[in-house]
Amino acid sequence: MNKPAKDPFTFDPREKIALFIDGANLYGTAKTLGFDIDYRRLLEEFKSHGYLLRAYYYTALIEDQEYSSIRPLIDWLDYNGYKVVTKPVKEFVDHAGRRKIKGNMDIELVVDAMEQIEHVDHFVLFSGDGDFRPLVEAIQRRGRKVSVVSTLVTQPPMVSDDLRRQADHFIELANLSNKIGRDPGERAARAAERQDRYQRDPEPSDL
Repeated sequence: MNKPAKDPFTFDPREKIALFIDGANLYGTAKTLGFDIDYRRLLEEFKSHGYLLRAYYYTALIEDQEYSSIRPLIDWLDYNGYKVVTKPVKEFVDHAGRRKIKGNMDIELVVDAMEQIEHVDHFVLFSGDGDFRPLVEAIQRRGRKVSVVSTLVTQPPMVSDDLRRQADHFIELANLSNKIGRDPGERAARAAERQDRYQRDPEPSDL
């Protein structure tokens, strides 16, 4: 049902669109593909394909760190068109005595998606996690469309086969790199700039 197409977008311009971004999953997928996400360009790209109602970004945070590299990004997203949903990671010790960190945001994403079911025509899920297949199925039962954004070109693929098959459309992230990406060579300089700006101004206007 969902073969990767040359044109990555299958949207009716009259559709109300909502983006649901699994932050850690998207970061890992883009990094594997060799580019960084430019979140300003991502927002503008999807605005050009329909009425973008809302863009959610989900991530867990380690709260006791004096400086978190992701904090400037979170603040920028919060002031530039994204609804940011965070929660503190939980630390625990497994049966072998190893320290583990848990920061799953699946429940928060599922609840927000179902709360928007009456207002959104086309849900865009940025994740390859197969745990979201029941959510996609539930949204479809309510007569809405779902596109999944991940990648098949890595070895192994970063998207669950069950999730890809369930989605109405599959968007290959590699095909979006020239639309929503930037060269990872910029990362270190921009990270240093963001950290400095964050320390001087808690409400950054650019990323």
